[in-house]
Amino acid sequence: MVTQIAKPTAGPGTASSAVPGPARGRLRHLGRALRPGPTGDANGAALYRRWWLPWLWTLPAIVCAAGFGVFPFLNTLVLSFTDAKPLGGVAHFVGLSNYTRMLGDDDFWLATRNSLLYALIVVPLMVLLPLLLAVLVEKQLPGIGFFRSAFYTPVIASSVVVGLSWQWLLKDDGLINTWLEKAHLIRDAIPFLSDSWLILLSAMGLTLWKGLGWYMIFYLAALGNVSKDLHEAAAMDGAGPVRRFWHVTVPGVRQTMLLVGVLTGIGSLRVFTEIYMLGSPTGGPGGQARTLPFYIRDVGLDPLSGNAGYGAAVSVALFVLTLGLTLLAQRLTRGDEE
Repeated sequence: MVTQIAKPTAGPGTASSAVPGPARGRLRHLGRALRPGPTGDANGAALYRRWWLPWLWTLPAIVCAAGFGVFPFLNTLVLSFTDAKPLGGVAHFVGLSNYTRMLGDDDFWLATRNSLLYALIVVPLMVLLPLLLAVLVEKQLPGIGFFRSAFYTPVIASSVVVGLSWQWLLKDDGLINTWLEKAHLIRDAIPFLSDSWLILLSAMGLTLWKGLGWYMIFYLAALGNVSKDLHEAAAMDGAGPVRRFWHVTVPGVRQTMLLVGVLTGIGSLRVFTEIYMLGSPTGGPGGQARTLPFYIRDVGLDPLSGNAGYGAAVSVALFVLTLGLTLLAQRLTRGDEE
């Protein structure tokens, strides 16, 4: 004889009867999601993966990005509507006064012109010259590793050391002026470090010299993905080295060229060290060679006469310029992919 034992049913006073059926289902589903272990609709490695695990692994990066990126940006945005001082104190809300002042500030427009001019000259050269350099050192020739290392050396050199070296080269009694005078090519020293336009051009040359090796590595990686068969086919059709470069190499590395253009454009709008080292802490005679980051330092961080609120407003303007350049490059990239 088999005796069946009836399961006790929950009475009206038990906890299970107090929770409605749909609510119990949601609680049970939440418990399964939080509890480690396999789920019924998972397979393979996902059997032991929970939805919150990716967030757990990325949490340190999210915290760092929020602490060192998002919060400073929001703080700068808030400061741009105040008259805060660099050394602290009570800050008063001034509305759009900082932005109104900025639009009528001749020094701001001068710094903006210098930054845009810097980007317009440096970006095309930095996109093309490292590509030409990469094409030259791509070939496997005896001793080519020495030249690759030599071209990359300025990248790892300190910006301050490089700036001091260029000061020694470009000053009135420096190596370049001395050599030109002894060669009877000039009578008076060229004012590389005292003329605002020459300071900007010298700083551009320094930026190019220091960045060539860095972006050369980008292009060397991209050139490795260009099919050699295309070059051979073009050569068989009678195309010379120049035509093969423009019609085979350039299309093959176009995406890398766009990436280099974006990175160089952002860096050009943020240039500071080159102007500081070559144009002195004043940014050239009368501050005529100052760029936007240099101007932000002068108007926002001076402990005696600085206005951190106005400096923050100029920083927001610099962010808008950088964002516009990035969106323009993204649009060009999308058009190229289509």
